[in-house]
Amino acid sequence: MTALAEGVAGAGSVEPATPVRAGRRRGGAWRIAVLVVLGLYFVVPIAASIWFTIRDRGTGTFTGDSYAAIPGAPGFAEAFGRSLTLGALTVVLSLLLMVPTVVLVELRLPRLRTALELLTLMPLVVPPIALVVGVRSVLSWAPDHFYGTPVADVMFALQEPALPWILVLVYVVLALPFVYRALDAGVRNAGLRTLTEAARNLGASWPRVLVSVVLPVLRTSVLNASFLTLALVLGEYTVAAILGFETFPTWIVQVGGSQPRLSVAVSVLSLLVTWALLLLISALDRRRRTEETS
Repeated sequence: MTALAEGVAGAGSVEPATPVRAGRRRGGAWRIAVLVVLGLYFVVPIAASIWFTIRDRGTGTFTGDSYAAIPGAPGFAEAFGRSLTLGALTVVLSLLLMVPTVVLVELRLPRLRTALELLTLMPLVVPPIALVVGVRSVLSWAPDHFYGTPVADVMFALQEPALPWILVLVYVVLALPFVYRALDAGVRNAGLRTLTEAARNLGASWPRVLVSVVLPVLRTSVLNASFLTLALVLGEYTVAAILGFETFPTWIVQVGGSQPRLSVAVSVLSLLVTWALLLLISALDRRRRTEETS
């Protein structure tokens, strides 16, 4: 009888499932609890902000006038357009600076990886307030000592209110940690050495390799770096306020003094747009992986 039972078991019978330990169940419950708490931490303030913008305290009714008034609000179009322009310029300069650098370090100078990581971490070590105070000191010192020279003309051009290039340069520095880590993660998993050597053996020049080989492979990393940089520019307040330029965040703070509901509505809308961009990048990443595996 025992032999028969063993024969049946060896013929493919299903063994009883291994009992789940109580520790694992408790661990899963803790993870769910942590996720719920974190979700409430983010959702409750946003929901309260939306409630504040759509509920009329006088009549107790719900209205979308705060959101409808955003496009025609005084100064909104100029401030938002200026921040978008600054963000686009910051993204372009950051990618032009970091993509060749990361590729060069990966292919030719791997010993400099640690030094590059430490260098790109400096904007996180130095407080932005200290950085902007130093920039303001240089901007005020240079024209006094170089007045009438090209140096003073460059300093004045960098502070043009319509398009303050000095903000672009500062934002490029602040975005370095995020851009480098997004690109470095893509480079490490892309196998660029094999791809670039194959392209070079076929006669492609280095600019052609960067455009036709590196950028398509690093498309998701470039999108992530661009998104992080744009989000940084659209949310940065300290540098623009201290240097005296009106950008989207400074405009929100100024409007908040006289029209608080409008200010909160703009903040909620910008947050939703940021989430939409993040979901779009995630969708593009999943689509690319599906195309690669199929």
